[in-house]
Amino acid sequence: MMSSTGIAISNEEAQIVSSILATHLPDREVWIFGSRAKGTARRRSDLDLAIGGNEPLPLSIRASLFDEFDASDIPYRVDILDLTTITPQFRKAIEQDFIPFSEALLHGDPNNMENSEADDHFDKLREECGVMAIYNHSDAARLTYWGLYALQHRGQESGGIAVSNGEEITDLKGMGLVSEIFTDPVLEKLPGHIAIGHTRYSTTGDSALLNAQPISVESTKGQIVIAHNGNLVNLGTARERLERDGAIFSTTSDSEIIVQLIAHSKHTMLVDCIAESLSQVEGAFSIVMMTRNRIFAARDPHGFRPLSMGRIKGENGAPDTFVFASETCAFDLLKAKYERDIKPGELVMVSEDGVTSRYFNTDTKQASCVFEHVYFARPDSRIFGRWVQQSRDEMGKTLARESGVPADVIVPVPDSGVTAAIGYATESGIPFNFGLIRNHYVGRTFIQPEQRVRDFGVRMKLNPVRALLEGKRVILIDDSIIRGTTSRKIVRMVRAAGASEVHMRISCPPTISPCFYGVDTPSKKDLIAANKTVEEIRAFIEADSLAYLSLDGLVHSCTDKDPTPNTYCTACYTGNYPTQWIDVKEILPAIAHAVKPDEIIHEDEVTEETVKPQSQLAF
Repeated sequence: MMSSTGIAISNEEAQIVSSILATHLPDREVWIFGSRAKGTARRRSDLDLAIGGNEPLPLSIRASLFDEFDASDIPYRVDILDLTTITPQFRKAIEQDFIPFSEALLHGDPNNMENSEADDHFDKLREECGVMAIYNHSDAARLTYWGLYALQHRGQESGGIAVSNGEEITDLKGMGLVSEIFTDPVLEKLPGHIAIGHTRYSTTGDSALLNAQPISVESTKGQIVIAHNGNLVNLGTARERLERDGAIFSTTSDSEIIVQLIAHSKHTMLVDCIAESLSQVEGAFSIVMMTRNRIFAARDPHGFRPLSMGRIKGENGAPDTFVFASETCAFDLLKAKYERDIKPGELVMVSEDGVTSRYFNTDTKQASCVFEHVYFARPDSRIFGRWVQQSRDEMGKTLARESGVPADVIVPVPDSGVTAAIGYATESGIPFNFGLIRNHYVGRTFIQPEQRVRDFGVRMKLNPVRALLEGKRVILIDDSIIRGTTSRKIVRMVRAAGASEVHMRISCPPTISPCFYGVDTPSKKDLIAANKTVEEIRAFIEADSLAYLSLDGLVHSCTDKDPTPNTYCTACYTGNYPTQWIDVKEILPAIAHAVKPDEIIHEDEVTEETVKPQSQLAF
């Protein structure tokens, strides 16, 4: 009898797992059991063991992933299909739990970080979205394209634009960079004076067009289109309630939940429907929405993600154009003047009557993502009321004061370490130089889902300048260490170029917890700082010394000296999550849980007893 690798899941997920298994285990026959194998009709969200009863399979899919089954017992097979129906939550579980396991079969145990040289994908955290909106411009689609071009760093795998001429809404979405999707002939087919746009980063193994945005929903209130940056954490209950009320979802994105809530609201005024709907969702959302004749922009009550409003002065007495973007660097390209940030819990509407504003929540403590200042945002952007360049420069200066070491040259790990390195050099008096040169033309090939070039990843991306490094005591400045594999390769690279000493300085605290608010992060088990001491990390990356910026130093660096400083979310460094609901599927081997109201749970305190079961799957 033939033995095969087997896992039992629903038909939709089977397509995904089948493709991934075929990619990572090409020499092993793959059999996937669908729910029909039991002869019973089940919802898509049901995960079943193929053989051995109806015990549900945990989302982590660790337990029975590589059980061996006899081929004669297999009544149903799903062929390898495409990836167009993947769900974000299931995809993340596959990537974070299955792919490391498959690497163990191919390359050794990934939990032993000394052996995980092959996969550097999660050695940088990844922002997942950038949003853009234009109101009242004759070429709104082109301006939106330019804005998305400036926001390309927030997402490189798909993009979309929806545009209205006042009568109908036309949208176009595609895979790839915005410059690849929106050529001149394409933009000419998107006429209108109102537009919104979105650029998205999707994680390794999936680039599904299904979940590309903007997302459009037809309802009794008309057509509503949304673009969303962030992540909802109570999506399970919201989606289940909507489906009971008759909602039909066309995507698996959590973003569609917002527009479905709006469509099913009992209010008569659309702005009231939107405000009510936003008050019902938990998590991170900076969103832009449009109808045929209006633009809406809103931020979640915590203000996790940035969203700003700008204005282009009308020429020859023409009305002004209003612009919304995730970062103000998009305004510069459009020659728009920054006016203000959308405030946490605020809903702004722009129509032919002008700009109006209202709040759907004013009782929540602000918790803006501090990592936007550390890494995500462009240094020429102003977010959360402060220039990113200023914050990173101050991080470097504070880092030098906290953990100085004698050296001959300060070398940034480009590009994200550059500004902090300049600050470190300014404060320490040690010369700054570009001892590592980045190849900017590696582009998306370096982060393709198949990771075909990962064996050459760091070498393709960075190259040392021996003339600057040989015989020198070098301080490397980087923004973060996630898994540690990339940092070790860089340290080795600099030593091989002749450096006599290599010291690593990181412009943020150790990352010990995953993020659930719109950032693509590894599981806790893959965060090196969650599993090793600073000294153990130093030994792992083979540096002569290692130091991180303190949490107080980071928050101070990102805060203007005013009476009401911004409040930041630092959950990735502390494990203290600011929402009532957290997605703990990566903390506990269970499908999801709800935290009691008004309770902030520390990750170390989360147990089966402190949380209530609550499905958050968005199937």
